[in-house]
Amino acid sequence: METYQNAIEYIHSFGHGQYIKRPLSRTRELLEELGSPDRSLKFIHVAGTNGKGSVCAMLESVLRCAGYKTGMFTSPFITRFNERIRVNGEDIPDEDLAALIAELRPVIDRLEDKPTEFELVTVLGLLYFYRRGCDIVVLEAGMGGRFDFTNVIDSPEVSVITSIGLEHVKNLGPTLSDIARHKAGIIKKGCGVVFSGAGSEAEKVILEESDANGAEAIKVRPEEISPLSSGIEGSTFSFGRFKSVFIPLAGAFQLQNAAVAITTCKLLKRRGWEISDSAVLEGLKTVKWKGRLEKLRDKPLLILDGAHNPPAAAAFAHSLKPILGERKAAVIIGVMEDKDVGGIIDKLRPIASSFICVPVNSPRAMAPEKLSALIGDAACPVSSIEEGVRLALSEAGESGAVCALGSLYLSEDVRKAVENI
Repeated sequence: METYQNAIEYIHSFGHGQYIKRPLSRTRELLEELGSPDRSLKFIHVAGTNGKGSVCAMLESVLRCAGYKTGMFTSPFITRFNERIRVNGEDIPDEDLAALIAELRPVIDRLEDKPTEFELVTVLGLLYFYRRGCDIVVLEAGMGGRFDFTNVIDSPEVSVITSIGLEHVKNLGPTLSDIARHKAGIIKKGCGVVFSGAGSEAEKVILEESDANGAEAIKVRPEEISPLSSGIEGSTFSFGRFKSVFIPLAGAFQLQNAAVAITTCKLLKRRGWEISDSAVLEGLKTVKWKGRLEKLRDKPLLILDGAHNPPAAAAFAHSLKPILGERKAAVIIGVMEDKDVGGIIDKLRPIASSFICVPVNSPRAMAPEKLSALIGDAACPVSSIEEGVRLALSEAGESGAVCALGSLYLSEDVRKAVENI
């Protein structure tokens, strides 16, 4: 009998693999072996550089408030693997995950070309959503979009591109246009398209892809968003006919994400989905999403965030500045090797009193000593996240501030360290 722990070990045994620009024939073959569960599902497909997870969480919450049975597929997880696959806001149960892996093992064993971990988890999620009878699935792409394993689905109801910035340039290309072509690969025949913050170079690519597929595209414009109030507990804003909308997520960037979610619901309504204004307001008001400008402690103030590239770091610093006031923060940071470390640090220097470089639990992580050397005199490497948290709290004192960011893979270890101290 398959146990949960054995199932998790089996999933991780496949490794992440390389990003290969190739047809998704292997994923399709695996799904066909399982009866093509994806073809019985409806999707909102979400790609982008930053904001994907937040937009997914907002859309799932709104659709659930509208009375639909929802599936949501995201990555990475914060606390437990099961968070990546949710139905109606609930993580896949251990026993269900173990049972599905027991079912998948013999199918995978028959394949000559084995899947990567992300590919296997994508298939696992799609099968679970089908078995649970989901009305609609909010599906977050991994890297890029066009060749991402989630793009094996047929045309979604709406393709959402949250933002486009320079990331994964070794795999996606060195320019915004190159990256936009990958993200825009989730646009398919006849779907709706919502995009934001793309810039003229990327916007041109998105509109060309939309026109080629006969897809109605709507751009979310920042000037149409009216901020009303903001703080660490959340923000209130107006957008179009929606007045005094509250979201319990801190950060000015979340207003843009919420506007993207509202616009996506507008397109869904045009396609026959019944989503009332009250469902939109309630869904945004009750959305939960960990690890984004999340307050873990008051004295000193300790903020956890998933910012992992220069645009996200800039948005984080901009949002944190009014919260910090005249204070500067001890910054706990860990990053992946493939990130623009210099760009991230440059955006954080104005709010940082020091940088405490910690190890991240990932094979792609940059060593703290290397990160510290890149940052310079203001940085100090430590051997564990708990050591980093203790040092940061000591530096800040009760009236100071600490923030932890650089990768979502830090989140759970930081959370545990704060609980243990």
